[in-house]
Amino acid sequence: MSNEYLPFEKPLIELKKRIDEIKKFANKEDMDVERELVTLEEKAALLEKEVYKNLTPWERVQIARHKQRPTTLYYIKNIFSDFIELHGDRFFGDDPAIVGGLAILEGIPVTVLGHEKGFDLKDKIERNFGLPHPEGYRKALRLMRQAAKFQRPIITFIDTQGAYPGIEAEKRGQSQAIAQNLIEMAKFKVPIISVVIGEGGSGGALAIGVCNRLLMLENAYYSVISPEGAAAILWKDANYAAEAAKALHLTAYDLKKLGIVDAIIAEPRGGAHKDPKSQALKVKEALVHHLQELLEIDSQRLVCLRTSKFREIGKFGVINC
Repeated sequence: MSNEYLPFEKPLIELKKRIDEIKKFANKEDMDVERELVTLEEKAALLEKEVYKNLTPWERVQIARHKQRPTTLYYIKNIFSDFIELHGDRFFGDDPAIVGGLAILEGIPVTVLGHEKGFDLKDKIERNFGLPHPEGYRKALRLMRQAAKFQRPIITFIDTQGAYPGIEAEKRGQSQAIAQNLIEMAKFKVPIISVVIGEGGSGGALAIGVCNRLLMLENAYYSVISPEGAAAILWKDANYAAEAAKALHLTAYDLKKLGIVDAIIAEPRGGAHKDPKSQALKVKEALVHHLQELLEIDSQRLVCLRTSKFREIGKFGVINC
């Protein structure tokens, strides 16, 4: 269970603290306050239900960014077996902001990879807070090429604000690395499933997200730009991030209505960080379900369906498979 709270959760947390204080005081003074506690706990339960029932897009963005939200490595550890991590892009070096390797999912050999933000501050710094350099995307592409060669399904976990925008990344070909991934992922003759587990920002997310099935956690977001970035452009003020989040239609429910997301994976009340183990189980169930369906489809048709999926975004064209 997480002990970190978000701004919109403050009224609920204050009420729960008040209940705890009354319990401690009653135990100390040997007082009977059961009736008062029952009333307060009922009020807290109703308030909790109301807070999480009516989340705004900006509040969902805050949950997606929660410090204790499960990351790619957590899901790999709790969903797959026999994971062997592979490193390096064979051109420049290794990028810890993207992790990947070989694993087993319910007896099926797969290649699994994704953005990794890190767990504590030291780890987050080493992983550049999940902002990949070009070598990260080239490593991902190397693993996916290997998967296609040996006919292994590909599973990717998306969780980044975007590709690293620093000058060193640009010097090493950031845009080219992303573009190459988009081109080649569209053509791989194996099933590809992507899961947005937290943040899905811009080309940095899409670079490992050209898939047959796109799944999203309930409180994740997926967008061409961060709410702060959009606010800075549209209103010249990042403080309008909440308004930008609403305008971007970046939530899982918005994107499901638009036909971009194929399925939404429910989260525990308050977010995945409230019960990571049960969240991993739900993600596993969704992956197994969709993978079993995709394994029944001919390889050529997988490519056609994947191409059609992205061509139909925005309703510019339809491909008959």
